[in-house]
Amino acid sequence: MSTFETPVECLYALAHDLANTPPEPLNLGYMRAILRALGDPQRRFPSVLIAGTNGKGSTAATLASILRAAGHRTGLYISPHLLRVNERIRVNGEEIGEGQFGDIHQRVEAVARRLVEAGELPWHPSFFEVLTAMAFDNFAGAGVEIAVLEVGMGGRLDATNVVEPVVSVITDIALDHQNFLGNTITQIAHEKAGIIRPGGVVVTLPQHPEANDVIGNTIAERGAHAVSAVPYVPPVAPGAKDVPGVAPNGVRTSYPLRVMGEEIVVDSPLVGRHQLRNIALAIAAAEELNRAGFRVTARDIERGIRETRWPGRFQRIAGSPEIVLDVAHNPAGAWALRSALSEYAGERPLVLVFGVMRDKAVGEIAEILFPLAERVIATRADNPRSASPEEIREAAARTGAEIIIEPTVAGALQRARELASKDGVVVITGSIYVVGEALHAIGSSGD
Repeated sequence: MSTFETPVECLYALAHDLANTPPEPLNLGYMRAILRALGDPQRRFPSVLIAGTNGKGSTAATLASILRAAGHRTGLYISPHLLRVNERIRVNGEEIGEGQFGDIHQRVEAVARRLVEAGELPWHPSFFEVLTAMAFDNFAGAGVEIAVLEVGMGGRLDATNVVEPVVSVITDIALDHQNFLGNTITQIAHEKAGIIRPGGVVVTLPQHPEANDVIGNTIAERGAHAVSAVPYVPPVAPGAKDVPGVAPNGVRTSYPLRVMGEEIVVDSPLVGRHQLRNIALAIAAAEELNRAGFRVTARDIERGIRETRWPGRFQRIAGSPEIVLDVAHNPAGAWALRSALSEYAGERPLVLVFGVMRDKAVGEIAEILFPLAERVIATRADNPRSASPEEIREAAARTGAEIIIEPTVAGALQRARELASKDGVVVITGSIYVVGEALHAIGSSGD
């Protein structure tokens, strides 16, 4: 086993989020103890912290690209990953190398074991806690000038929430991870708002009324400074003039926008009206960072958006049939995909490949997406949390769709290509792990 495979196997042994075993209670005190023993690497670089249910990864990727375009040495920490775990830790767009990954894991693992043996930790840190500590250690060692950090789940008790962010960003909030975060938008928003700091800067957009109330009240209680990204969201209401959307070739989103007193062209690979909100949040965050001393110009914003790379999010792969891959693992994500498909695919026949984790709202997602397709293929990722194709078929019974069972993603992809017409579209969606396995089977990294 290679020096990279060994730490990866060790990490997955801790991955409660990838297994059916309950995680230990979350406690930021334990995360702080690990970091203190590592020399508090998170204090050696400034950061932006991004929470939300949907769109936080797209926002993080766009903002990191803008900061790189501005010449800042930028760290990016995301989760989960599509193909390889080292995708989660990047400096200036480059994934952490396998050798470096192994070295940092060894250092963090040694610290964790020592703390458990000394009684300073009650149990071994989780998969996400170890990986977050590794990211912070890597960013400090790499001398990043700023790090963009995507919250893993929630916010208040997330392992990333030990930093003191220059700017906090809250993206759209919806129902997801209810077994951890609560069963209402209000409860979930309370967890997301946990990243708001007293006197800090918070970038957000109007959204669900319950989320607005929680975010607004938290900002007021903590004396934070609210920044609305509304000026950077182009008009999308029915009948609005010059409504932006999918470019004529269907590959990119493009529209003019006034930023920092200058006219720029937003030209993004992120397709779908929901992405207009994520791009707006990234622009507003970049402008706030500029005010905080991290020089960013309108041209940097334009270039950074244009150079953003975020595979697996309405990613198109040309061919006959064409393939579209998009992560949609909750109802809000499914509605966003449905909207994007209506704009992009039009009347072309669709074959849908779908697989998701069994703790998700499988039936509700199926009711949103399955009626769009002529054929539906249920599959599963190689993950212990995956719903079986049979479970998906049972949960989707109300849709009336005839569902074909394929036990592997690669097999489902092959079957979909056989069933689709030459002018049709194969849509692969659901879990990020399904999309990742499909990309691997296709042989594309998305870059």
